[in-house]
Amino acid sequence: MTPTRSQLAALVVLFSPLVATAADVKWKKHDINPKSIFEAAGALDVDNDGKIDIVSGDTWYQAPNWKPFPVRKVEQIGTYTNDFANIPLDVNGDGHTDFVTCSYFGKNVGWVENPGEKGKTWTYHEIGLPGSSEAAVRVDLDGDGVGDILPNTVNALVWYAVEKNPNGRGVTFKEHNFSSVKGSFGHGVGTGDINRDGKLDILTPTGWFESPADPKHETWAWHPDWNLGSTGIQILARDLDGDGLVDLIYGNGHAIGLFWAKQEKSADGKVTWRKELIDDEISSVHTLLWADLDGDGKADELISGKRVYAHEKEPGDVAPPIIASYKFDRAKMKWDRSIIAKGKAAKDAPADPSKRNAQKDFPPGTAGTGLEIAAIDIDGDGDVDLVCPGKSGLYFFENLTK
Repeated sequence: MTPTRSQLAALVVLFSPLVATAADVKWKKHDINPKSIFEAAGALDVDNDGKIDIVSGDTWYQAPNWKPFPVRKVEQIGTYTNDFANIPLDVNGDGHTDFVTCSYFGKNVGWVENPGEKGKTWTYHEIGLPGSSEAAVRVDLDGDGVGDILPNTVNALVWYAVEKNPNGRGVTFKEHNFSSVKGSFGHGVGTGDINRDGKLDILTPTGWFESPADPKHETWAWHPDWNLGSTGIQILARDLDGDGLVDLIYGNGHAIGLFWAKQEKSADGKVTWRKELIDDEISSVHTLLWADLDGDGKADELISGKRVYAHEKEPGDVAPPIIASYKFDRAKMKWDRSIIAKGKAAKDAPADPSKRNAQKDFPPGTAGTGLEIAAIDIDGDGDVDLVCPGKSGLYFFENLTK
């Protein structure tokens, strides 16, 4: 579904035509579980056999044949399931990889303990109750070389420092809560080095928190420098055009469009952000990440996709699901899009959104996205593959570059 001219004008978008180029990377789709409705998935070696398995919702799938084994009971609320992240991490240091999760309806962040034995139930351990959390990412926010947990807690702003235990076994979590800064959080969160001081700042739909010299103990200064609306996760930052100024990349979480905002600075030092269109076909963007898909040693392919039925009624709701990668061409100042997967529209979807079901409305085997995409070498052949969960199924896209 394409916005009307008036809609684009309302967005104040300076349109730069998208040219879809022939993809250098070829993909082979593998159906892990087309009937899965879980929107988060983690890629990790569950059984320590040297192969990357997949954990999604109530099940883990053993590589390479994807035999299912139970994990835990996951509550379903309407068309959503209370499993909004699966971030691999050996929390207790027992040599078995666990995962960190969060939930919207449970309002919690926790970790799920790998029992180290097939068929045994995994145990949930609560970390905190920051509020309704829609997805989470792992990034090193305090610069200690250990990735921390940043949930998208839509009515608060919280992150959890992952700190090694003094005995050298496992990790603990220390909460850092910025929620007292009014107007600093919303639908979407991200990270990037806005001021190019070598430290990751925290980005929100309304501005950014500047990482201080000591991120664990000093105050992070708040800069209300933009208003992006309801974005996806993550909001990303990178100097795209090589002018020395960091730009923003983000998607509309519950509308149409993938965008970047070019940072510009006037002679008197005033900073402005000029909104540019990347893709006006994609909708409901809830996951964004960088990866090296073409094997050139640079993680400069932007990966995103349509979250299938993020809401059952919103712009682009029944449009064909898309998973795509994008690469910025500095010489031409444009983005080249490569389609990884594109499904068909849910043309017979009920008019009443309360009666819509992704498993019934979209053709069987339709791949889209949910709240996570795992970019990792699943098959061990030296290139980056993709794991894409969503309400229309769980799929692994094999990169055929090598």
